[in-house]
Amino acid sequence: MLELVGVRHRYAARVVLDLERFAIPPGALIAMVGPNGSGKSTLLRLLALLERPTEGEVRLDGRAVSGGPARVRPGTVARRSVTLVEQRPILLQGTVRDNLGFGLRARGMRRTEVNRVTEDVAARLGVTPLLERRRHELSEGEVQRVAVARALAVEPRVLLLDEPVSSADRAAAQTLYAALREERRRRPLAICLASHQLEDAYRWADDVRALAEGKLSPVTPENLFRVELPLTGAGDLKHVRVGAIEIAAMTDKTGPAILAVPPTDILVSREPLASSARNVFRGRVIRLARQRAGAVHVTVDVGVELVAVVTEEAAHDLQLMPGGPVVLAFKASAVRVF
Repeated sequence: MLELVGVRHRYAARVVLDLERFAIPPGALIAMVGPNGSGKSTLLRLLALLERPTEGEVRLDGRAVSGGPARVRPGTVARRSVTLVEQRPILLQGTVRDNLGFGLRARGMRRTEVNRVTEDVAARLGVTPLLERRRHELSEGEVQRVAVARALAVEPRVLLLDEPVSSADRAAAQTLYAALREERRRRPLAICLASHQLEDAYRWADDVRALAEGKLSPVTPENLFRVELPLTGAGDLKHVRVGAIEIAAMTDKTGPAILAVPPTDILVSREPLASSARNVFRGRVIRLARQRAGAVHVTVDVGVELVAVVTEEAAHDLQLMPGGPVVLAFKASAVRVF
């Protein structure tokens, strides 16, 4: 298991990460979501042993490998157990083939074995046609795929990915995630990725964690519901049972799906307002949380829990407080289906 324990990490005097514990169990597939500046990339760099935490320590299998009171420096075995692919990876000079084989050669592997592993990992990641190309001949999306293939070639125990499909089109992203899923079937591998693509995070990860201002957030990053979409509906408008309520959504999909309602698309009021919103629910405030300056996350029980985001001013004007009555409204077109 790879974990951060009691970590407070600073850049100058600013605390950028404050985590009592963050663990990646063997074989886990974890997605970290959160806004820019929430600490996702810093978290990955600490886990990758590229930075030592200002306070606290990084542990591998229960043993401190970085930081702590003794200011431990990671050794070769620990470093080779964890590999990070950054959002804008740097490829070495030479061809894609040279890049894929670099880590293997550094480990003293024979040339024939290097060639075999290189061909194999290139096929799994769909980069075989790129093997003889150089960096300037690749798109940004291809660079990301090559970097992931290079990381997988050395078979780390933990693979860390920072926005791995930020430069990829939809087809390339699906190919990459499918390859990672197959890799986990092939051998024990834990993966932790940071992503702005919430749909991808919830589609591919077993465990989704939200980070806000350097801390794990208790607020769900999206209102997510696993549902069964009906076969019939008025055009693309479907009414889907979610707990004690029905949510109207615009989709032509049927069968198993996930509904997501962005908190910023939910209108909060004390009484129903005249609007075209097809989803209007009365409920009571369960809790208020301030995740960043000027924004209040309002959790409301409407038969299921929904989270909305309002400004501090709106929360004051509406006199929001736990137990207070409110009305939530959002359009069917605001509901994301995947």
